[in-house]
Amino acid sequence: MRRTSVVVSICALLAPLSTFADEGMWRPRQLPELADELSSRGLEIDPNSLSDLLDHPMNAVISLGGCTASFVSPEGLAVTNHHCAYGALQYNSTEEENLMQDGFLAGDRSAERPAGPGSRILVTVEVTDVTDRVTAAVPEGADGRTRYQAIEDQEKSLVAACEEDAGHRCAVRSYHGGLEYELIKQLEIKDVRLVYAPPAAIGIFGGEVDNWMWPRHTGDWAFYRAYVSPSGAPSEHDEQNVPYRPRHILEVSRGGLSESDLVMVAGYPGTTNRYRLASEVESQFEWDYPVRKRIFEEWRQTIAEAAPEGGDAAIKYSSLMRGLDNATKNYGGMMDGYAKTDVLERKRQLQQSLRAWIEADPERQASYLSTLEEMDALVAESVGNRERDFYYTYLAHRGELLRTAAGLYRLSREREKPDMEREPGYQERDLERIKERLTRLERTYDPAVDRAFWRRFLLHYAAIPVDQHGQVLDAWFGIEGNQVDEAALDAKLDEMYAGTKLGDTAARLTWMERSRAEFEASDDPFIRLAVALYDSDMELEEEAKALQGRYDAVRPRYMAAVIAFLGSQGRAIYPDANGTLRVTYGTVEGYRPRDAVKYKPFTSLQGIVEKHTGEEPFDATEGQLALIASKTFGDYFDEGMGSVPVNFLSTVDTTGGNSGSATLNSRAQLVGLLFDGNWESIISDWDFNQERTRSIHVDIRYMLWVMRHLDKAHYLLEEMTIVD
Repeated sequence: MRRTSVVVSICALLAPLSTFADEGMWRPRQLPELADELSSRGLEIDPNSLSDLLDHPMNAVISLGGCTASFVSPEGLAVTNHHCAYGALQYNSTEEENLMQDGFLAGDRSAERPAGPGSRILVTVEVTDVTDRVTAAVPEGADGRTRYQAIEDQEKSLVAACEEDAGHRCAVRSYHGGLEYELIKQLEIKDVRLVYAPPAAIGIFGGEVDNWMWPRHTGDWAFYRAYVSPSGAPSEHDEQNVPYRPRHILEVSRGGLSESDLVMVAGYPGTTNRYRLASEVESQFEWDYPVRKRIFEEWRQTIAEAAPEGGDAAIKYSSLMRGLDNATKNYGGMMDGYAKTDVLERKRQLQQSLRAWIEADPERQASYLSTLEEMDALVAESVGNRERDFYYTYLAHRGELLRTAAGLYRLSREREKPDMEREPGYQERDLERIKERLTRLERTYDPAVDRAFWRRFLLHYAAIPVDQHGQVLDAWFGIEGNQVDEAALDAKLDEMYAGTKLGDTAARLTWMERSRAEFEASDDPFIRLAVALYDSDMELEEEAKALQGRYDAVRPRYMAAVIAFLGSQGRAIYPDANGTLRVTYGTVEGYRPRDAVKYKPFTSLQGIVEKHTGEEPFDATEGQLALIASKTFGDYFDEGMGSVPVNFLSTVDTTGGNSGSATLNSRAQLVGLLFDGNWESIISDWDFNQERTRSIHVDIRYMLWVMRHLDKAHYLLEEMTIVD
């Protein structure tokens, strides 16, 4: 979200307040305000040490651009989740050597493998408040489109100046809907190599059956290593590169945890929506999630039918299949949580209470009252376009080669402009990533599979109200009203896939340098369609930007009202997650999911044996079963459990993007990795429930046990600083 001027003091709104249960994904700079609470929970270090992103332990926590990882050795070794490294396993897999199934352990550093094009490790080196600079760029009285562009231009200017320091990636992030902005500068490490991941029988034990479930017995970890040039600068993959030496690393504690112990999670959560309007909640849960769940289930089924298991096509789409599995189960959990709770009614009550609070004071009326009506009108406008936005803009454009052609044609047009006037994503700073995406496509695209699901999406698109259609796309495929001649559609698709060369990596890459005129003269069917769609799609993009610009003016004022209102009740205020580093805290604790059922907070090796069936997804390895049977527990035995702990629950507040996040004990030592949440937590992106929301972590003792006794990853254990 973006920002406009507000009539309240941000500093006053964000003054220290009392905490509310374990809810909150806190900016590290807020933690000193929570010092008393953290100390009462058992924190044994200075809370101020958690507030500095450039010091220990926060600087050891790094972003993978969608997941989190942590440095655990002076030689650039970083630990994350198995499912976060799944794309690297897929990229390096073939029918003859399936790393996704068998796992991978490099015998030494020379055997470590590139994680794949586009893989990054991002290390924060500087954070600057740029709120005044962004807001000052917006002209007085600007309309939505002008406001959007002014903010975008200022963000591009800030990023360009920041990235004059070679080897860094910069981004401007907003908080509280645009009340604040930060410029975040990160070292961009491009040579990322796969070091170790256990086999699927450990890394994804339980599969989709156990996803979002408890009890859990999943070994969800993997290791990367960051490499830089001999001079220490970020570099493309090169055999002469050397391991990166991080300024800070996390100690690994094999001392373990017990029930009620304090834990903290540090990571990069993606997006939450805790402060949305009731109308936004209603649209999301009663339209968007049900529609997406149904379509994504069809998408998965179509891929499964078009890509027989074990073949190369199945390997190419395995990561997408896992993503679709996760998404559909997530949507189902969202809908289930919505049906079982009164979240919508509580949102309505909050808005009613907010309005009453505003109306009770003339000054508050002047500051906020019109904002409520403006927000309602904007949400209604957005809801009115939801079918077009999903079925046309998302689904009908979802064919991989159409997306590729459209992106390349857009690039040719953007390159006609000065770099600072280009659309973000098409500037000089983005060309390397575009090339990496085009290259990686060779391991994620199959024409028969792509054709199959795009065909299904086009049929769905044709069925929506005609006033939500795109005329150019209808004419291209001969769609009249809601009627589709499926034989003609098949013939057109056959012609397109047979007549294109965009499926070839070398051919794709040549188009990065082609001119607009060359695109417009091309006879490649996907490029011809992309060119034909451009003008009408740009009209929709302009409309979306103007709408966003209007949100940019109103959302910050609405959030200012919400913050002031909640602050008047003594509520602690944390911003919604936005991909920046956050810390959340809680305790190791089980829960009661329903009447007469109580879940304990730890699982053990015995649970693996109990779940083992010999067939996926409950197919523990023979070596693992033998070690458990012989009670070879080593240093990782927990006397209270009589076994080695595998996974544990905590009350910490997390969401997507937190995958791979460091779970820290009271001394800020690594004791686990966050990898999932329970079924009841899925709705917590919108609504946190202290009694039933739980995060699921892999216990570090299980990881160390497998590494030492099963996979013999001794040299990695020796690299890490393991303490008792």
